[in-house]
Parts: sequence; structure tokens; C-alpha cells
Amino acid sequence: MSVSRRGFLGGVGLAGAGLTVASGCSDAAPAKEAVAQPSPTAGTVPFHGQHQAGIATETQNQLAFATFDLSTRSRGELIELLQTWTTAAAAMTAGQPVIGDSASDQVPPADTGEAAGLSPNQLTITIGFGPKLFDSRFGLADRRPAALVDLPALPGDQLDPSRCGGDIGVQACANDPQVAFHAIRNLNRLALGTAAMRWSQLGFGKTASTSASQATPRNLMGFKDGTRNVRGEDAPTMDKYVWVGAESDQKWLRGGSFLVARRIKMQIESWDHDYLANQQAVFGRHKVTGAPLTGSREFDKPNLAAKDSTGEPVIAADAHIRLASRESNGGLQILRRGYSFTDGMDSQGLLDAGLFFLAYQKNPDQFITLQRKLGSHDALNEYISHTGSAVFACPPGVQNDDGFWGEALFT
Repeated sequence: MSVSRRGFLGGVGLAGAGLTVASGCSDAAPAKEAVAQPSPTAGTVPFHGQHQAGIATETQNQLAFATFDLSTRSRGELIELLQTWTTAAAAMTAGQPVIGDSASDQVPPADTGEAAGLSPNQLTITIGFGPKLFDSRFGLADRRPAALVDLPALPGDQLDPSRCGGDIGVQACANDPQVAFHAIRNLNRLALGTAAMRWSQLGFGKTASTSASQATPRNLMGFKDGTRNVRGEDAPTMDKYVWVGAESDQKWLRGGSFLVARRIKMQIESWDHDYLANQQAVFGRHKVTGAPLTGSREFDKPNLAAKDSTGEPVIAADAHIRLASRESNGGLQILRRGYSFTDGMDSQGLLDAGLFFLAYQKNPDQFITLQRKLGSHDALNEYISHTGSAVFACPPGVQNDDGFWGEALFT
């Protein structure tokens, strides 16, 4: 890969060879230096590979998400931006600073510096391309996947246009919020003159696990979320429902996935005053254990045919678990990577908080099918509204040091 005009030379590790410090005068034995033991969640996730990291990767605890609109109409500048971003992302996910070609203190530093001294914290950076990137600006109209179109109007939509769309979407996940923010901040800085941030969202507290090794987290309603989520290590299911394959009309996208991002505001105050029995009926699960109302353990398979003593379904017809289950949708599944968020108070003095829902699938129709059912019939709709939305085609992974995000799109 050629060096971009921003002068990337690769990264230099923050934790290189150790330095020894001599004690100039004392004859006393030097104090034994304390060595911090790394946390098991502080390591690295490989950047290069067949698929982009941050999809099948075990869900980290923190999110920084942003979408960007291109301010250039130059195909060459778009390519250069993607090359620059790829080099920066590879460095940051390895725990290295973004390094430029000048050591002068008379120019802005190449890295903003707030992640210096912090471990990578399993940082992943995942990129996707929105439908409008394939308009007439960059000569990519014939490369747009047929499935990549703006989402149709869906039940439950109360969308704020300032929180929708974008030419490029970037998801940064890590186990430290400063590390995740640092990634988005530096990509935004490096895009100056080529792209500008359209909207962003910070998230905390993962609301889905993508590995059997992870405990199921809870959402802001206090319920375990994503109990039956697709697991990243389940290769057959990932191939069937998540990774784009030979069925795609665009070869460059094979090995990638489609991302649907939805900002879902919760009516926290109303929910907090609802009876426990009604909360459990809304979800179809016990709040404490996460078990379906027809079971005693979290991972018990819901018995959707079970009736109570009056002949009514134990799991109500409008319960979230019933409407979202694969059994009610012809086996259809999506991979979820959601996060809780809070953005202070809304204009009515209520908490502006909820779920930032990230869904990966091999075709956005999977999400659309589920949301049409949930948005029309789900008892949860009394307490939620969708306020932001975007869809992106995420290219496959970068497989070598000379490659860049979306390279095959331009060849």
C-alpha cells in the first residue's frame, strides 16, 4: 500500500523494550518494581483476516459509533481516505499510536494521545458503506449490492433525520470507553477535508453476547438480552445467516456482512412503574433468571404451545420472545451486538436512554422481516420508539499489510 498524503508510516508500540533507571547516590538495594498484570480483557484482537473483526468477535463492553458523509467527489481521495483509515485502525487495534512522518512540535501531533498508556482492551474497528456512497460521485453505481438500499418505513419509527444514514459507518468496540472513543476521534481527525461526521453514538454495557463463553448481559429494562443470539464460533450458522456468500450479486462483498444500526429510545420512567408480572409478560421471560415463562433456566427452549389453566398461552401472543423467536420466523436469525446508551434528558425532562441496536446479517431483509412483525405486534412497543437508523454493506476483512478496507470495490 502506498503511503498516503497524511504520511502514515505504521505504528510504534507503546510498550516496547523496558528502560532501566539508575539510582545515582543510594547504596541501598533498589526497590522491586511492581509489574501490572494485564487483564484478560485487555489484549488485542487481530485486525487482519478473512472477515472484519467486530462482528463475530466476542462483544466488548463499550461502543463508539459514527457515520460519515464524504465532502469530496474524488474517487482517488476516497481510496486514499480508506487507505489512511486502514493503516490507522491496524495500529490502534494493536495498541499502537497513530504515527505520522514528522517529529516536529510545530505541527499537530499525529495521535491525539488520550489512549497512551492504555492497553488495546480488545479494540475492534469495523467499517461499512451506506447506499448513497454508490451514487454518481465515485463511479461505483454498478458496484452497489442490490440488497443495499435505505430501509423502508417500519412500524415503531419516530426517526430523527439527524440520526439517520451516512456514506460510511464506523463501529469501534473495546473494553475501555476511552480506547473506543480514541479510535473514532482519530478517524474523524484524519478525515478532515475528505469526510465529515454525520452523527455518532456512545454506548456502554453490552446487551448481547456473541460467544458461548460470555454470560448474557442485561439491558436498561433489567432483562437478560440476546439469550438465543447467534454465536460467532458457530460457523455453519454464521455462514447461513451472517456472512455474505456466493448468493451476492457483488463479488467484492463476499465474506462481508450487512449492518443495520437502530437507536431505540426506552420510556424508562413508564417501565419503572410497571408491575413485575406485566414486565415479565411483555418479554415472555422471568426477570431475575432470564428463563422463559415456560421454563426454569435461562437457556431452556421456550415452549410456545404451553397453555395456562385458563387455556391462554403462558407466553402471550404479543410477548417479545415469541415474536422474535426463530420458531416464529421460519428459522430466521440475525447476529446482535447491542449497547445501552444514555444521552441525558429529552425535551420533556425524561431520560433519553435506551438500546443502540446493531444487527449483522447477510441481507437486510432479515432485519426488515423481524422488525415488521415486532413493530406491529410486540407488547414492548408501548415502551420503546426507534429514533435513529442506518444500513451499511461491510466489506470482508483486510488480509495483508498492503491491503485496505473495501479494496476489491475499486478493482
